[in-house]
Amino acid sequence: MACSAGASVAAIMPSNLNPKACVSSQNPVSLRPVSLPSSFAGGPVVSRAPRSLPSASRRRSLVVRASELPLVGNVAPDFEAEAVFDQEFIRVKLSDYFKKKYVILFFYPLDFTFVCPTEITAFSDRHGEFEKLNTEILGVSVDSVFSHLAWVQTDRKSGGLGDLAYPLISDVTKSISKSYGVLIPDQGIALRGLFIIDKEGVIQHSTINNLAIGRSVDETLRTLQENPDEVCPAGWKPGEKSMKPDPKLSKEYFAAI
Repeated sequence: MACSAGASVAAIMPSNLNPKACVSSQNPVSLRPVSLPSSFAGGPVVSRAPRSLPSASRRRSLVVRASELPLVGNVAPDFEAEAVFDQEFIRVKLSDYFKKKYVILFFYPLDFTFVCPTEITAFSDRHGEFEKLNTEILGVSVDSVFSHLAWVQTDRKSGGLGDLAYPLISDVTKSISKSYGVLIPDQGIALRGLFIIDKEGVIQHSTINNLAIGRSVDETLRTLQENPDEVCPAGWKPGEKSMKPDPKLSKEYFAAI
């Protein structure tokens, strides 16, 4: 247990210990209370009674929170939902892509907003580059499929999307956004989360931006092309030398730079 900065020496000594027993008869030492400067831990020393341990039910709740797994490195939460693709309503199930393709799953706050169409159309315009890497793109927001369809049918020059090369998923229940940890509960919309999911269904990368900050297609492509069997140094780009995750083999990289 961490010691409280405000606890006196007397408060942390065992109650059954005789202070005189700690003093050598040959080298007597007088015991005095230890005073800490008032600036330490933001205030004067205050003697407090030892705190009791949490109750069993409270300990259990703490364990549950502490043991929640991070998304990265674990299987992506599966879902099935309605979506709009090629101006039609379809059903999309994430696990249908497992064993077949990588998936770029990205969330955006709302249809008919300002930053969102720049990201959505940028991913669509470069969809062919992702196809070459055997990767599908899925966009998600809390809007209905009817809103998605109306936005797709709106010309880009008027703030719309035009035809897209990948599906836009409707998360009207907000369950998908919640399961990926991007939902803002009091606003009912999602942050700009992006997840790279490998063919085994495992999330290998995630990034979450605030509402006003867009994402980079170039950075997404760069991250997607990193070799999972090697480690990539800072600023690595496709075609550049990577590093072997081994104390000896990694020296090949350092010797080459």
